[in-house]
Amino acid sequence: MSLKKKKRKLIIKKYSFELIQIIIGTFLMAFGVSQFLLPNQLSSGGVTGIATITYYFFNLPMGLTIFALNIPLFILSWIKKGKSFVIKGILGTGFLSLFIDLLDKYAVLTQDRLLACIYGGIIVGLGTSIVLRADASTGGTDMLAYVIREYNPQYRTGNLIGTIDIIIIIINVIVFKQIEIGLYSAIGIYIMGKIIDVVFEGVNFTKMIYIVSDKYLEISEKIVEHVGRGITGIYAKGMYTNDEKIMLWCIASRNEAMRIKQISKKIDPRSFVVISNAREAYGIGFKRE
Repeated sequence: MSLKKKKRKLIIKKYSFELIQIIIGTFLMAFGVSQFLLPNQLSSGGVTGIATITYYFFNLPMGLTIFALNIPLFILSWIKKGKSFVIKGILGTGFLSLFIDLLDKYAVLTQDRLLACIYGGIIVGLGTSIVLRADASTGGTDMLAYVIREYNPQYRTGNLIGTIDIIIIIINVIVFKQIEIGLYSAIGIYIMGKIIDVVFEGVNFTKMIYIVSDKYLEISEKIVEHVGRGITGIYAKGMYTNDEKIMLWCIASRNEAMRIKQISKKIDPRSFVVISNAREAYGIGFKRE
């Protein structure tokens, strides 16, 4: 097989996998909206939240409304993200719109707003993250979040989507004149944002450990021996005491971090240990791209 054919095969495989992700993700999103959020007047934020209002007041098909409202965002994204992203966005929005209008015909699973906001938030968040993992979008806030991240990549996707959606919640409360709708919707969107952060931005939470001790050699040896993690020694200087020391730095899992802490305290009860969160770690012993 020629190199050109191999490359074409890999491209087809890549886009096929992304299409499957888009279909699965949008189906989950549509299921969460049509079976939990929409029948209880709860908003999932963004364009879907606006479409909820038109659904109840003008009896317009929600899926078709979502697609129509996303057209301006498609144009904006075409300028900032390019043709490939917009095409996948149109596919995502199209499938979401189709699935919502199809699932809307079935009996709802619950009319308890608390259950609806919890399960709706989980399912919609999971579906949204699957679509985002395919570098695609279903329009609305997640597409807008992508555009914002083009300018400010330090912003977390879940936080961006959540902030924009809160504004939509306020609009829903004003229109439906029920504060409970806003309160339950906020819970659902918060859950959705957390699910997106976990799935889209990484489930492999790791810990960074800093250890300051005069017995740094013994501590580092025991960590390597009993935990199996590499240790880096960093030259440091105490600005109050003016003493120069070696500070140990290590990346480990949650469980390993506790074992490292115990080793340090057992060897040197006066050791200074700081453990902080690290979203993800890539490389030997951790995730690889």
